[in-house]
Amino acid sequence: MERASLPDVSVVVVNYRGADDTITCLRALFADLSYPADKLQVVCVDNASGDGGAERIRAAVPRAVVVDAPTNLGFAGGCNLGVEHATGSVLAFLNNDARPHPDWVRAAVRVLRAEPTVGAVASKVLDWEGRDVDFVDGGLTWFGMGYKRHAGQPDDGSHDVPRDVLFGTGSALLVRAALFRELGGFDERFFMFYEDVDLGWRLNLRGWRVRYEPASLTYHKHHASMSTVDTSRELFLLERNALAALYKNVSDETLAKALPAALALVVRRATARGEIDPTQLEITRRPADPADDAAPVPVSRQALAGFLAIDRFVELLPALAESRGVEQAARRVSDADLVPLMRKALEPAYPLERYLAAHDVLVDVFGIEELYGRPRRVLIITGDAISDKMAGPAIRAWNMADVLSDEHEVRLVTLNPLCDPPPATFTVSGVRPRDVDPHLVWADVIVLQGHALEFLPQLKAPGSTKVVVCDIYDPMHLELLEQGRDDTDEQREKDLVGVTKVLDNQLRRGDFFLCASERQRHFWLGHLAAMGRLTPALYDTDPTVRSLLAVAPFGLSAKPPQRTGPGLRDALRLATGDKVVLWAGGVYSWFDPLTLIHAVDRLRGEHADARLVFLGMKHPNPEVPDMGIAGQTRALAKRLDLVGSHVFFNETWVPYQDRQNWLLDADCGVTTHYEHVETTFAFRTRVLDYLWAGLPIVTTDGDSFADLVAQEGLGVVVPSEDPDALAAALEKVLYDEFFVAACRERIAEVRERYTWESVLAPLVDFCRNPRPATDRLSGIAPMVRNRPLGTREKLQRDVRLVREYLNQGGAGEVAKRATGRVLKKLRGRG
Repeated sequence: MERASLPDVSVVVVNYRGADDTITCLRALFADLSYPADKLQVVCVDNASGDGGAERIRAAVPRAVVVDAPTNLGFAGGCNLGVEHATGSVLAFLNNDARPHPDWVRAAVRVLRAEPTVGAVASKVLDWEGRDVDFVDGGLTWFGMGYKRHAGQPDDGSHDVPRDVLFGTGSALLVRAALFRELGGFDERFFMFYEDVDLGWRLNLRGWRVRYEPASLTYHKHHASMSTVDTSRELFLLERNALAALYKNVSDETLAKALPAALALVVRRATARGEIDPTQLEITRRPADPADDAAPVPVSRQALAGFLAIDRFVELLPALAESRGVEQAARRVSDADLVPLMRKALEPAYPLERYLAAHDVLVDVFGIEELYGRPRRVLIITGDAISDKMAGPAIRAWNMADVLSDEHEVRLVTLNPLCDPPPATFTVSGVRPRDVDPHLVWADVIVLQGHALEFLPQLKAPGSTKVVVCDIYDPMHLELLEQGRDDTDEQREKDLVGVTKVLDNQLRRGDFFLCASERQRHFWLGHLAAMGRLTPALYDTDPTVRSLLAVAPFGLSAKPPQRTGPGLRDALRLATGDKVVLWAGGVYSWFDPLTLIHAVDRLRGEHADARLVFLGMKHPNPEVPDMGIAGQTRALAKRLDLVGSHVFFNETWVPYQDRQNWLLDADCGVTTHYEHVETTFAFRTRVLDYLWAGLPIVTTDGDSFADLVAQEGLGVVVPSEDPDALAAALEKVLYDEFFVAACRERIAEVRERYTWESVLAPLVDFCRNPRPATDRLSGIAPMVRNRPLGTREKLQRDVRLVREYLNQGGAGEVAKRATGRVLKKLRGRG
């Protein structure tokens, strides 16, 4: 790492009656670390030790900033007090009975600089001799207790791979300073124990990652800092803090089941730990002496700790409820998202026989296993009609729901009044925008398309924390340039401004975007860059930026089309031997069906059996009006006397589940368009139906599918508005049997790339681990800020510049540069 780009780091060490250990620790920080000394600040908080330790530390390590706490604030409060005096953009917490490896800070900073979504780095911690594990991974039980996995085991090299964790140990942890302060630091109510678990939990809930980095290494004297803490006091803090962390951080749904079970489990741990026999309180016979009924039952301090922990938890509830409100409002991910980081959520933690029996009962009765194993909830919202007759947006949304429902619980919701869906393995609903809130609350991930976001202002609000995927496969503003040609200039301008704003809002809000092709991806990257979404933090982590914007084209069924009923030949009464050219979709303003009509007119002179069929003239969405080009197409076919003999218009939309019957009756598929910007970035979804049905393709040049057809030999590509070339191409794909056979062979290979399962892989991967986009993480701030140069540093800089100018051009170059600087300063004053 370049030294100049390294952030300032403040190391916070808390001392409580352990001055000897603390002095050893602080001296090692100054003497052993490979991090630049002038970028390192060391803050030591003395927690009101009262033994003269603070004075000894000041005398022994004068470079450290020693802060006197007014009372013993515990580890959490002591660290927070130290942070108040910290100046670095990275905070490092280190136990006073630990010593750092020379690369402890440098390795962690490397991670923070390389991965902007990492909010904290969990260091690897070994015992003092470096033989056994103290911390390499964290686990969390369903009842809120964090624990160190593999603690006490030999360090055998199997823990030297970085990985995401739920939390790091507070004994060696580095955190972004701005983020730590935004979260309010460690929760001081914890005093000690689980404040690090709680911090990591809250970081993850807000979409930040905690990254275990084995190269960031420290050595720890096992429990040296705990030698003065009574066992019962430790148990009290562990029990109380686990309940507090659970209450603050789990969702309402989880809390409703987990909290009562966790409270019951605290009691059973207490009775099992204290070996309290419940039969001692049962009266099985009438006592001879009534006083015997009030005889005391002995309870150990270890058992009492559990009961007192619940009592104190109740006292804290009003304040914890406020904290819970903050954490739940700020959360970006679901409890289900964090289950993998919990490692073994159903771990009972304590090997006590009576306790283990109760644990199993509570898990079963309260449905804990089901709770921590529930699938992720994905909500897909479209504005298109959902019925047996669906257009492209609805078909795409439907197949997203179908693919994702294999792993997740999925709801497909349309805001369109028309919702009469065919049978599905997922839930399909039609709702009014004002009634969509329950679905939004339910969802962990929301996938939306078209204008849907405009009907959901709650998702656009600055405080919205839902993870949102925007499907921008349709460049609506480019379509509108063509679609609006028949409107007045004023109306076109107004509509274009409106739809551009719709897309801008999605590009500002989305955490992940899907587009239809690499061409489109370049187009949308320009949009995102202009809006400031392509930040250095994102780029440094992912130079390809595919973690923000991925290609997911329209898809097709992995199952080849099977005939299920009559097709176009029966519907239109075509002869078995007729050669059918199929236009498999609507007739819109950005297409060129007129040139196609002229080409068929030319073709019929040589081939009287040629037929052109338009699959659907009337859009299934009643809100989509007929476009002028449809009327022009009908009029031209009528004027050329082609209607009913060589050109056929199917006025109604073919049901989605029946379209394969029409495709199987065709001999080739066609799509023609004009040369304009919309074409350049379009993705003609009807072409996928041609691939699905194995139909040779005739298409106009200029879009991404034309490139595919030409490169893979799937048909013929022709220039735009050239009826002769188009007629020749249709003749080739209808009557050249050898050419058709070669096309079909290539199509069979290519179509496997476009199955819905294949094309939606980026969405599937994202939904497995949904996270907010880097620049939408709350608390993100640059780690390195350029501080003003001192007089000596300015002089050193000027000397370097003079040398450089002398090397470039001698004294004349120095004079020219100096004159330029003087003039620049004078202009600045003016």
